[in-house]
Amino acid sequence: MEEKLNELVEFSRTSGKIDMKLYTEYDVKRGLRDSTGKGVLTGLTEISDVIGFEVTEQGEKIPANGKLYYQGYDVSELVRGFRNRRFGFEEITYLLLFGELPQKHQLDDFVEILGSFRELPEAFTRDVIMKAPSTNMMNSMQKCVLTLYSYDKNPEDTSIQNILRQSLSMVAKMPLLAVYSYHTYRHCFQGHNLVIRNPKPELSLAENLLQMLHPDGKYTELEAKVLDVALVLHAEHGGGNNSTFTTHVVSSSGTDTYSAVAASLGSLKGPKHGGANLKVQEMFEDIKLHVTDWEDEEKLRNYLNLILDKQAFDHAGLIYGMGHAVYTESDPRAVILKEYAQKLSEEKNLEKEYTLYTTVERIAGECIARKRRLLKPVCANVDFFSGFVYTMLGLPKELYTPLFAIARISGWSAHRIEELVNSSKIIRPAYKYVGHHKKYAELEER
Repeated sequence: MEEKLNELVEFSRTSGKIDMKLYTEYDVKRGLRDSTGKGVLTGLTEISDVIGFEVTEQGEKIPANGKLYYQGYDVSELVRGFRNRRFGFEEITYLLLFGELPQKHQLDDFVEILGSFRELPEAFTRDVIMKAPSTNMMNSMQKCVLTLYSYDKNPEDTSIQNILRQSLSMVAKMPLLAVYSYHTYRHCFQGHNLVIRNPKPELSLAENLLQMLHPDGKYTELEAKVLDVALVLHAEHGGGNNSTFTTHVVSSSGTDTYSAVAASLGSLKGPKHGGANLKVQEMFEDIKLHVTDWEDEEKLRNYLNLILDKQAFDHAGLIYGMGHAVYTESDPRAVILKEYAQKLSEEKNLEKEYTLYTTVERIAGECIARKRRLLKPVCANVDFFSGFVYTMLGLPKELYTPLFAIARISGWSAHRIEELVNSSKIIRPAYKYVGHHKKYAELEER
């Protein structure tokens, strides 16, 4: 049977292969991007703006420090704005959904509403999460999201009122789905005691996530603050990233909220998207194995070149966490997260490891630009530091990508509503047929 299956595999490889020259001949924008990496314009949005270049008076694009705007507000200013207050993710969720920063009473009401949704249906943990557990938390979360459809009295109602209710419910429940799935995984596959801790209404989303996750339920103020900032920075990043575009595509069909969120989760799971921070951590573990003296920049440079030459790590030729489709001089999310990573490394006595990250960041950019003969700078992206931050927070690697989803559900929800408010057309790009028409032959004549 295995031999027969392998034969079919070979058929699949040959039948699905398309001559790469045809993409140029028909001017196909592979990955919906042109030859320079610029994305094809497929929609309009007011939710966020991603800027990686400055444009001169002559219309020339030049590299610049990156800027990210949520509903017109610079994300760096937003983070600074709640630096001396408790937490910001809930406020940012309000901003993304409603287009304006809330007044205090509006924020208080919004937090109360989210708190009222921060619970799962009766016996849901036992009947859904703990039955047929998965080794991958993203798949478990997809299953849970789709099952929540069955507990909704109006799952198919696509009125904005109902979609907003469903969206806020998803924002509030996503941490529970992720953390409870993880505890179930540890219990069923690793033999650990099962501890399910309920969320506390008086705590923020970041605080609840940590107290539900940690075995003793304890966390420091800095840990909660850093996690909150990480969630803010991952909450939204334009309409063209793969998972958010998936939200637009699926929502344009008129499908229900649960199906749309499950589809976006499937997109985010991929190692080229939400799974990239885990690859960064795996890469650094490999670097530590092969370069024991972290202060020897020459040895670090040599090993990074080996990675680029496909002779080390996973032989993919990529230094993960470096480079971005839009940002050039810097990724504003990475800049902010780097600052908080330094603070957290001081609290955890991991300053040497932080220095290793910053050294690799600097050297890797130089190596990539030289090796690939790039004209634009190569900067660290948000994934470069996020995995390191999560490690210092005591978060398991199994939850790295789910944390991305916990944050990004705010952006997905805003984009879903925007799509349904503004568009009545199903998204349907064109594909050019480049095969050959054939004459049918009866089975006996083939």
